[in-house]
Amino acid sequence: MRKSRFTEAQIIGMIKEQEAGMPTAEVCRKHGLSQGTFYKYKSKYGGMEVSDVAKLRAMEDENARLKRLLADTMLDNAVLKDLLGKS
Repeated sequence: MRKSRFTEAQIIGMIKEQEAGMPTAEVCRKHGLSQGTFYKYKSKYGGMEVSDVAKLRAMEDENARLKRLLADTMLDNAVLKDLLGKS
């Protein structure tokens, strides 16, 4: 996945500017991003604080780690079943 050129704190700052009354087009022009990207950020980070984003990032990392662990375990299980079935 491509890394954003904005940090989560910057994205939340842009959303707060827009929520404070600045037109969306002005916020996008000021920060150099498209309105589609802004609304994508807003759907993901809207209503969050910077600390919430850090917790979200930690949870996403933990979820990815657990998914890899589950996949490895399922693969090991399948290999053992194949070995026992062929004996």
